[in-house]
Amino acid sequence: MSAPQQLPFALGAAPSGFKAAAPSALSAPGSSTLLPAGAAYAAHLRRSLNQLSFAADDEAEHARLDAEAALGDDEEIVDDIGDEQESAQLLKSDPKEWKSQDHYAVLGLSALRWKATPAQIKLAHRKKVLKHHPDKKAGSSGLANDDSFFKCVAKAHDVLSNPERRRQFDSVDEAIDDEKVPSGKEPESKFFDLWAPVFAREARFSEPKNGPVPELGDVNSPREHVDRFYDFFYGFDSWRSFEYLDKDTSEGDENRDHKRYIEKKNKTERARRKKEDNARLRQLVDKALSLDPRIKMFKQQEKAARDAKKNKGKPNGAAAGPSEAEKKAKAEAEAKAKADAAKQEEDDKAARADAKKAREAAKKNLKKHKKTIRDLITTHNYFQPAGTAASASVIEAQLNALDAITAAMAEEPEKVAALRHAAEKAGSADGVKAALHAAASEKGVGGDAFA
Repeated sequence: MSAPQQLPFALGAAPSGFKAAAPSALSAPGSSTLLPAGAAYAAHLRRSLNQLSFAADDEAEHARLDAEAALGDDEEIVDDIGDEQESAQLLKSDPKEWKSQDHYAVLGLSALRWKATPAQIKLAHRKKVLKHHPDKKAGSSGLANDDSFFKCVAKAHDVLSNPERRRQFDSVDEAIDDEKVPSGKEPESKFFDLWAPVFAREARFSEPKNGPVPELGDVNSPREHVDRFYDFFYGFDSWRSFEYLDKDTSEGDENRDHKRYIEKKNKTERARRKKEDNARLRQLVDKALSLDPRIKMFKQQEKAARDAKKNKGKPNGAAAGPSEAEKKAKAEAEAKAKADAAKQEEDDKAARADAKKAREAAKKNLKKHKKTIRDLITTHNYFQPAGTAASASVIEAQLNALDAITAAMAEEPEKVAALRHAAEKAGSADGVKAALHAAASEKGVGGDAFA
């Protein structure tokens, strides 16, 4: 222990007339509860829970405060966020059909869509709430229940502010056209301008754990970059999912077997859509690879190197080449083949466009006919005796049989329409069942579900 130090000053004398107060009695002892509080205690808890040192905690806090400041600056900078003009059709949106609504358009973010930041979504929602709040509309229009679009705004914010649900919506966003791909007839000089946006559109689905997505590059990109780019997309790991398109089960439905059936169907549909999307991306990469001018250049360089190695040591450094007549005949044959291929491609494109329109129209009507037939099956209690509840196995067998019948008639939509009219005209349960049995027998599907 260190020795006491003498301070070089003394207390002044008490003033004249000073009289010391008599000591008072001490209060009775008691007990009090002290609660820890304050910024220092909060920091202590944060370090304990996160198992951080003082330096690591300070660094994390600085990063958090910087991120909050950045979000605040974004809100101040983008004053026009959420100010898009609302169409009359959009304002009439039914909140009950929220799955079919464009959440970005509802919040005025249709120009940004998946590029919108959480801060922009928050700001757009705030503006829409202030603009479409029911109390404000009731004061201006006199309609106290004018809150349909306000409910759409709330639902859009619920979806887009939740990262997982936003991913599900972005996966099936109808505003993004996956089929918008160059035809392949464009000049080679436009390859990079046309294909770079296509791969940027696909890159947004890459799992973050796979690191940054390589860019397409340009005509001067080295062979290593080109190989890495195509290797990445051939092994593309996509977070894209299709849960958003799941068929919802009714909350009041107490039939557990029916719920399991719907969940099973949803799982099967998700797997099918995922497989189709992977195949679509593979075809897209194949097409780009076949059109990439750099790949053609690399192949030419490899061929030249092989020829040089093959002709090394021969007179004049090369073997005798083909005659002029042979070159001319080969050039004419190649030109004719190229012209025929171009014409065939044009015919195929027109045929695909016509077939696509016909498929879309048939598919739209096919769904309506199928729903009507399914409603008839449900109305007639799955053709069970009166007072008898249909079992889950009967329900699944008949619905699967209906799916098989309509799938077999997909290329003949007029037969599905005829089946619907025959079932409606039959009226009775036996008549509807007989019509379905005849259709199943004709196509050889459905088993004995309607026997």
